Amino acid sequence: MAITAQMVKELRETTGAGMMDCKKALQEAEGNMERAIDLLREKGLSKAAKKSDRIAAEGLVAIEMNADNTVGAIVEINSETDFVAKNEDFKTFVKDVAEMALATEKEDVAGLLTESHKEGALSEVLNNRIATIGEKLDIRRFEKVSTNGQVAGYIHGGGKIGVLVELETEARDADVLAMGKDIAMQVAAMNPKYVSKDDVDQDYIAHETEILTQQALNEGKPANIVEKMIKGRLEKQLKEVCLVEQTFVKNPDLTIKQLVADVAKKVGSEIKVARVVRFEVGEGIEKKEENFAEEVAKQLK
Repeated sequence: MAITAQMVKELRETTGAGMMDCKKALQEAEGNMERAIDLLREKGLSKAAKKSDRIAAEGLVAIEMNADNTVGAIVEINSETDFVAKNEDFKTFVKDVAEMALATEKEDVAGLLTESHKEGALSEVLNNRIATIGEKLDIRRFEKVSTNGQVAGYIHGGGKIGVLVELETEARDADVLAMGKDIAMQVAAMNPKYVSKDDVDQDYIAHETEILTQQALNEGKPANIVEKMIKGRLEKQLKEVCLVEQTFVKNPDLTIKQLVADVAKKVGSEIKVARVVRFEVGEGIEKKEENFAEEVAKQLK
């Protein structure tokens, strides 16, 4: 029996499963809609869809690097509870996806989901995990950093924060990677908005200048000295939000810029912090607060 687009649409609306999964189920069921629904339920795909409106704000961040540290990949995979995030199977799955992110040529999660995991198509493996675990899981994002220089990485808190740092350099030295890891730790701890002053956008400058100006006027400062005050305060603020201007957390006598200069001199090669990528589990996701007793009561029902 020919499988039509209308049949796929109807099955998708009924079960909430993915379009390709619906098509495959209809083909396997030879067009029998009820059997196709059962097949999706058996595979856990319909069950997974029912969990799509849940909030998954826990989870893990993982990093994978190639052998010569010229390419790094970072992924965030979310779960509903921290309990699941600590499960060994979930940790293995996150590592698998990080390895796939490192190897893929795809540029987004939708593309990554079409890649082959050792257990099958990644989208199907994800849905199988959802059905088995009983929670919504979400491969939220990934990013790759590729360079002719070096990439360093750092994972904090057992996977709660991950950072990749791209270093433009010709050096292939352990000291460079050690410094890169230290800078990644700095980014994890301080979460700078920009790498350097050169990266600061003018909208940010204008916005902060407006706020600082109003603060100074509210303090009763004379208008003729406000401009000079603003310049000094803005400069101080930029040192806080720009990575290379920050005080190095492991050695307060140095800024990150000075740290980089010292290591560059030691290895005999120029080094520039070109880019940083920082993922923190659940950032930007509104977490749902629930009463524990009510949650237990729901489960008992």
